[in-house]
Amino acid sequence: MDITSEFWDTSKIKIDYDTEVAYPIHIQFKDTNYVSPIPRNKVITSRYGWRKGRAHKGIDIDLITGDSLYAMFDGVVRFANYSSGHGRTVVVRHFNGLETVYAHLSRYGVKENDTVVAGSYLGKGGTSGNARGSHLHLEMNYKGIPVNPEYLLDFNENNEIRAKDIWITKTWTRPELHSSKRQSKLEIFSTEEEAIASMNREPKVYIVKKGDTLSKISLRNNTSITAICKSNHMKRNSTLRIGQKLIIE
Repeated sequence: MDITSEFWDTSKIKIDYDTEVAYPIHIQFKDTNYVSPIPRNKVITSRYGWRKGRAHKGIDIDLITGDSLYAMFDGVVRFANYSSGHGRTVVVRHFNGLETVYAHLSRYGVKENDTVVAGSYLGKGGTSGNARGSHLHLEMNYKGIPVNPEYLLDFNENNEIRAKDIWITKTWTRPELHSSKRQSKLEIFSTEEEAIASMNREPKVYIVKKGDTLSKISLRNNTSITAICKSNHMKRNSTLRIGQKLIIE
């Protein structure tokens, strides 16, 4: 299987795909475990989700500068270069359509078009780019769409893949529906039917406008103030900001 035959661009991290992705997205894994990207216990310091008014499209894993980094699955290196935000970055495309992004490296261990296997050395961790302290910023993308890594993988000591067949709904590709401070409640879909049923009840996002109050927002969206506060981990007397995104369930 030639995974470099379509939309193969070694000049940038994110590719502009000209095909529309249909939901739910079906991902298959050949194994039940992945290789840890770092040689120590994985401590997540920031999760996929909304962070300081911006979308954080991956997870941050603590490490020490100079720690070796490893490919999580078999694949081919599509990008190994510097990006202003991500710093030194390696992107590996895998045979199931996913790409893993390893950012803030201090040193490269591979180059574009290198074939890697799970566990191959990719480089050294560090603080390059826009990094506050040494860590690995890890993203998992499908055709340019950022997927919440914790929906696909359990970042425990056993390095478990959550399901060999997994269906991804829009909820798990929208950072604004998640908080970078806590793990989202997981509901893994192993059949297309389960995923489609879930999509019919997915939450929506409301953007706060000038003059909005929780009372007005609840009436406008046919919900309660209590439900809004619970979904957004806020209190009734919390200050609303224009442009703030609220989850409405």
